[in-house]
Amino acid sequence: TALTCVLRCFPCEPSWAGSPFLHRPATPPMVTMTRSKTFQAYLPSCHRTYSCIHCRAHLANHDELISKSFQGSQGRAYLFNSVVNVGCGPAEERVLLTGLHAVADIYCENCKTTLGWKYEHAFESSQKYKEGKFIIELAHMIKDNGWD
Repeated sequence: TALTCVLRCFPCEPSWAGSPFLHRPATPPMVTMTRSKTFQAYLPSCHRTYSCIHCRAHLANHDELISKSFQGSQGRAYLFNSVVNVGCGPAEERVLLTGLHAVADIYCENCKTTLGWKYEHAFESSQKYKEGKFIIELAHMIKDNGWD
């Protein structure tokens, strides 16, 4: 029936889906598509930031940098406390230079380039400080805003 189709197509819609008036309420679009790039988050322009080298989406504020002494699969990498405009893949166990970790690849939400990984779990107590932190490889980011 038409009602079954509506409920299947819009399972998370509000209570109007079950009403006898099966019309969607008029709502403005969440995102307006333009020719310019729209990112999920913009970091303040007054701070030094790191951006995706491929699409210039903001990735991290310099204040969130923990260490520059990491090694990625493509060379040097930085460890950050938090990042923006980044998606996470599924976690998997990997043996890294510092031992066994559960990590999830991270990618730029805008251009979908794999940037590095997120430490989900460290199996060795000396590595627990990495849990919940992010590695971004230098090959995938550039410095933006106020580095002169």
